Amino acid sequence: MGRVTERRKVIRIRDGAVSSRPDTLVAEEPLEIRLNGKPLAITMRTPGDDFALAAGFLVSEGVLGAASDLLNIVYCAGATTDGVNTYNVVDVKTAPDVVLPDITLERNVYTTSSCGLCGKASLDAVRTTARWPISDTPPLRIGTELLASLPDRLRAAQRVFDRTGGLHAAALFTEDGELLDIREDVGRHNAVDKLIGRALQSGDLPLSRRILLVSGRASFELAQKAVMAGIPVLAAVSAPSSLAVDLAAETGLTLVGFLRGSSMNVYAGGERIALPESAAHG
Repeated sequence: MGRVTERRKVIRIRDGAVSSRPDTLVAEEPLEIRLNGKPLAITMRTPGDDFALAAGFLVSEGVLGAASDLLNIVYCAGATTDGVNTYNVVDVKTAPDVVLPDITLERNVYTTSSCGLCGKASLDAVRTTARWPISDTPPLRIGTELLASLPDRLRAAQRVFDRTGGLHAAALFTEDGELLDIREDVGRHNAVDKLIGRALQSGDLPLSRRILLVSGRASFELAQKAVMAGIPVLAAVSAPSSLAVDLAAETGLTLVGFLRGSSMNVYAGGERIALPESAAHG
């Protein structure tokens, strides 16, 4: 739909010189997610991969777990009072045997581009609703050199970021460092949902031998989404939150933060990281 970026006129000041020019900005629009016709959530996102975003969100919520759980996703025609299709409302139709959440006024969720489902979930809720316990995933060992190489591969694949400088990214890698998929969005949790939703649609869940790399920090919501998709390793180029570390420790998720160059901090699940032979533990 050509709505990923937009142009706006700006006044540019460089070394005292003033000029007027158009600038490319990342687009941000609301997306309402309906479940079998009933409103469930609204998120601020970058348009594109909306169906994958909705599917991934429902994986994170514990509603969907396999491609067979999903009948179809459609944009809602006539989403406004004047009958216009805004392409900002999607309806997810599930298979008859899918157990649906209790959709009440209290349950309806507004998610923002920065924090996801802030304060909604708890450690116990994620641990008890995860379909694929991380502790049961096949053994996995990732070298520090491989991990250190991933941020550059992520950055090189960020096409929209090069034009706007305003997008977060999330990428899935194999245990050998092969880039499988990358999604960009104004919200890092949306980018992760798009990855997970595409994996659901392709029948690839659980992602039990994959590495999830995110730009920016690792929040509780991102750790939650990794656990719900069966991803054993979550790495971030910035800091994790304390609750993300707690969730990782509770569920067996390997959580790596401050992944910059050859430096990194392993906050949980260190048994999956193959440390350099010369490493000294203090």
